[in-house]
Amino acid sequence: MLLALAAGCNGEAGGPPGEGKPSGAITPAYGDTRIEASIGNVSSLIPNVTSDAASHEVGDFMYNGLVTLGRDLEVTGDLAKSWTFSKDCLTLDFKLEQGVRWHDGQPFTADDVVFTWETTMNAKTPSPYKSDFLDVDRVEARGPHEVRISYKRPYAKALLSWAVPMLPRHLLERWVRDGKLREAPQNWTAPIGTGPYRFKEMKSGEKVVVVANPDYFKGRPPISRIVYRIIPSQATIFLELKAKGVDVAALTALQYKRQTEYPAFEKAYNKYRYAGAGYTYFGFNLKDKRFADRRVRRAFAHAINKQELLDGVVLGLGRRATGPFRPGTWADNPEVKGVPYDPKRAQALLAEAGWRERNADGLLVKDGVPFTFELLTNQGNDERKKIAEIIQASLREVGVGVDIRVLEWAALLKEHIKKRNFDSIVLGWGTGADPDQYVVWHSSQSGPDDLNHISYANPEVDALLEAGRSSCVQAERVRYYHRLHQVLADDQPLVFLYWRDALPVVSSRIYGIQPGPAGIKWNFNDWFVPKYLQRYTAG
Repeated sequence: MLLALAAGCNGEAGGPPGEGKPSGAITPAYGDTRIEASIGNVSSLIPNVTSDAASHEVGDFMYNGLVTLGRDLEVTGDLAKSWTFSKDCLTLDFKLEQGVRWHDGQPFTADDVVFTWETTMNAKTPSPYKSDFLDVDRVEARGPHEVRISYKRPYAKALLSWAVPMLPRHLLERWVRDGKLREAPQNWTAPIGTGPYRFKEMKSGEKVVVVANPDYFKGRPPISRIVYRIIPSQATIFLELKAKGVDVAALTALQYKRQTEYPAFEKAYNKYRYAGAGYTYFGFNLKDKRFADRRVRRAFAHAINKQELLDGVVLGLGRRATGPFRPGTWADNPEVKGVPYDPKRAQALLAEAGWRERNADGLLVKDGVPFTFELLTNQGNDERKKIAEIIQASLREVGVGVDIRVLEWAALLKEHIKKRNFDSIVLGWGTGADPDQYVVWHSSQSGPDDLNHISYANPEVDALLEAGRSSCVQAERVRYYHRLHQVLADDQPLVFLYWRDALPVVSSRIYGIQPGPAGIKWNFNDWFVPKYLQRYTAG
C-alpha cells in the first residue's frame, strides 16, 4: 500500500526529549499516563455493535481479535498463534494462544470464538459486521485452543474478518439470548476483554479511562493509564495541545502547516504526515426522488471544484477522490478520472432532469417547488463545516439552495444517520487493508444498523461486490474492483471529494512509535515514557 510517510523530528522513538536527557540509550519504563483527544463520542464499549471510529479506538485498548494488522498492513496473529487455510479456501483452522485470560480472570477459550460468531450472526444483534460472516457455514471448537471455520464458498476476507473483537460467553450469553446485547452493562460500565488495557471509568461525552492489564498475555504495556478525552472541537483540542493537556491528537491542515511551526511546539510534540486511509464525501439520501436522479447527482459533482476544496480546506494535504479505493493500491483504477469541474454542464444536467425555471430568488423550480435541501455535518470539525459552506456557495451558483445544519456527533448518528432522517451529509469513510466494501455499497446493507447510509441500490454494483469478495485470486479481484470503481464514478451515488492526509501529533516524551503503512498506532501498547520524562502518577 503506497503510503508516503513523513515524520517530524525523531520519528521512530519519540521526539527530542529536551534538557536533562541522561547519557546512554533510552530504555522502556513502566508508568505515566497518555492522554488522547477525539472529537467523537463513544457510542458503546462493545465495538462489535458500533461503526464509529471513537468506539473502535477505545475498543482496541480492551479487546483482541484472532488476528490483527502489523506495521506493513500484513496479517499477524493476535489471540491466534497460527492458522492454516485449505487449498480450496473453504477451511480455516486456528490454533489459539494458551494462558490468555479475560480481564475478570476467566480463561479465554475456543468456545468464546464460537460465541462471538454466534453473537454477530444472531438476528437480534445489531451488528453492522454480519456480512463478513455470511459465507461461514459453521464454527467449531476442536478443543480449548483450536477452532475450525468452514466456509460455504471462498471468501477473500476470510482471515482478516477474524480481527473482529472476541466477546466473553460467560458474561454476555444471557444478554444475547434475550436479544438485549445493547442493554448489557458491558456497553457502558463493565466491558471485559482480553486486551492490553482494562476498563476503569467512563463519563459519557467527557472521557474513558483504561489502565494497564498486568496479566496481558503479550506482556504488560509500559504506559500505565490511557485517558481518552472527548473534546468536540478541533479548536479546543489545539488549545489543549498548546497547554500540554493532551498527548495524542489529530491536527487540521491549517494547524499542521501554519500554527505549529514554532520552537516550543516542535520541542513538545512530534508531527507525522502520511497518506490517510479515509475519504471525505458529500452524500445524499437516495430515497429522496430528487437525488435518486443520477443526472442531479452528477450535476452536483460538476458544480463543485474539488481542487478548490483541496487548496482551501486542507491546504493541499490530500488527493482528489474519484472513488472509494485508496489511490495507488491494487484495487484503485487509475483510468478513472472522476467528474471535472464544469458549472455549465451542471446546469445542463439539471435542466435535463426537469429543473429549468428559476424563481425570483434565482432558485431552480420544478412543479412549483424550489430546489432546496438541508446538509448535515458534525460539530467540532471545522474542515467539514468549510466543505459544507463551499458546497453551499457552489450549488447556489447553479440555482440550488442549501441550508447547513451542524450537529453533535452522537445526535447526528442516532437521530439522523441511523434513522435515514437527512437530505444530504458531509462525512467521511475510512477504508481497511482489504478493498472489500460490501457493507457500504451493497443494497442488502441498508437497514438502520447497517452502513449503506445513503440507501444505494445498483444490481451491477451488488454483483461486483459479491464477486470481488468471493475470489481468492487477486488478479480476478482486480478486474472486479476496477469495474466497480468505474461504475461508482459514473453513477456518483455520492460525490467523492478528497482523500485527506493523516496528520497526527504525539508528545515528544512518548517513545516507541514506529511509523509505517499502517500509520502510527498499530503498536500503541509498546509505547513508553522514560522515567525522567514521566509526568503523571497512574491512579
